[in-house]
Amino acid sequence: MSKILLAIRRFVIAASLLFLVLSLAAIGTLKYLPPPTTAFMLVRHLEEFEQGKNFRPIKYQWINRSAISNHARQAVIASEDQRFYSHRGFDTEAISQALTHYQKGGKLRGASTISQQVAKNLFLTPARNMGRKALEFWFTALIELVWDKQRILEVYLNIAEFGDHVFGIGAASRYYFGVPADQLTAKHAALLAAILPNPRRYSPVNPSPYLIKRQAWILKQMHNLRH
Repeated sequence: MSKILLAIRRFVIAASLLFLVLSLAAIGTLKYLPPPTTAFMLVRHLEEFEQGKNFRPIKYQWINRSAISNHARQAVIASEDQRFYSHRGFDTEAISQALTHYQKGGKLRGASTISQQVAKNLFLTPARNMGRKALEFWFTALIELVWDKQRILEVYLNIAEFGDHVFGIGAASRYYFGVPADQLTAKHAALLAAILPNPRRYSPVNPSPYLIKRQAWILKQMHNLRH
């Protein structure tokens, strides 16, 4: 083996070990401490810079799980990941159903779990490629290994994007409805969950017929999951 190849091999090994250590340190720290920011929040600022727009602060307010309405927890699970408590980060059944639907000529549907969305929002960018998917798999597996389900849900509710420069259920509940997150009603929680697939397109203020229909579906799913 030439000196150049040996040097490259050593560099790859060292870089891999460093990435492993930093990943574990980040996940271990965020098990107990709130994230000061996320990759998605930084991307929004980068977009402003690239578009020549003035800097706008992110509306982001971390709140503990005890200060979040149960309706909010139920709404995002009903909307985003109904098998959240039974899978280990990856919903193989949802993935299989999405692939079958696509193979039959339908549009390829997302099958990301709440755990995957936490990994993506915290550490990655909205870009879609195999490298990013591999990193998403890695961070999701680590999150599921180190955190419990309640911590995963708490972080998700605090960092999910609920609108243009609006992140987290605490900021969203005050911005849209003028109430703290522990006072969200089932209808308001379902409406916020309804915009999650595309929070920069939809708004709970004067909701469209589509959002109202989706809100009704989420409310029905919330009822079913409680029984």
